[in-house]
Amino acid sequence: MKLSVVIPAYNEEESLPETLTTLYATLSREKIDHEIFVTNDNSKDNTLQVLQVLQQQIPTLVFETNQGPNGFGYAVRYGLERFSGDYVAVMMADLSDDPEDLVKFYRKALEGDYDCVFGTRWSDGGKVIDYPALKRRINRLANFIVKVVFRLKYNDCTNAFKLYKRETMEGLKPFLSPHFNLTLELPLKAIVRGYSYAIVPNSWTNRKYGESKLKIKEMGSRYFFILMYCWIEKQFARGDFKKKS
Repeated sequence: MKLSVVIPAYNEEESLPETLTTLYATLSREKIDHEIFVTNDNSKDNTLQVLQVLQQQIPTLVFETNQGPNGFGYAVRYGLERFSGDYVAVMMADLSDDPEDLVKFYRKALEGDYDCVFGTRWSDGGKVIDYPALKRRINRLANFIVKVVFRLKYNDCTNAFKLYKRETMEGLKPFLSPHFNLTLELPLKAIVRGYSYAIVPNSWTNRKYGESKLKIKEMGSRYFFILMYCWIEKQFARGDFKKKS
């Protein structure tokens, strides 16, 4: 089973060398057939040139430039429309997600034949390193609201780091979110539509280089839109989008 890793990258020239070489080394050591698909989201720095150099060193690296529209959600969606694997994971370009955790996700998916594997940073075994205090408070509040509205035990829906079967990803289309709210859209749709999932603790480490692309002030209403969209589907769609058994 081939694993694809979709990584959106906007102005990540400093982060990509360590991220991609570490990811490739880890997956190769574990003998996991894979591709690393990077979406260069029309970067204004030397991200494209860095990717061209890295492709000479990493045989499983594939990259394309998204000419537009641009934004985190669009960049991830660009990769999700083009990956070649049987499973696909979304990871960040800044190495905030640990490739060792990705291996755990992949093994768990195969072991239980799960449609999805979701990471959690906030349960036993999970951890965060240098997580900004304000961002943490907002994150916990947002996930608490999601848990209450959807009556979930899972506590980290907004975590982008997740893995899906190809068939699952096809069942979540069409994608709606052009921004970071895509990180909420994908798991909520999967849960509402009846796809099976496992939860695996994972770690998160703040970026070493550059700055976060997430602008909290801009995202509140967009997260709320996706929350309500998925709630309305759950209440009123009468199973029209449910996973076909």
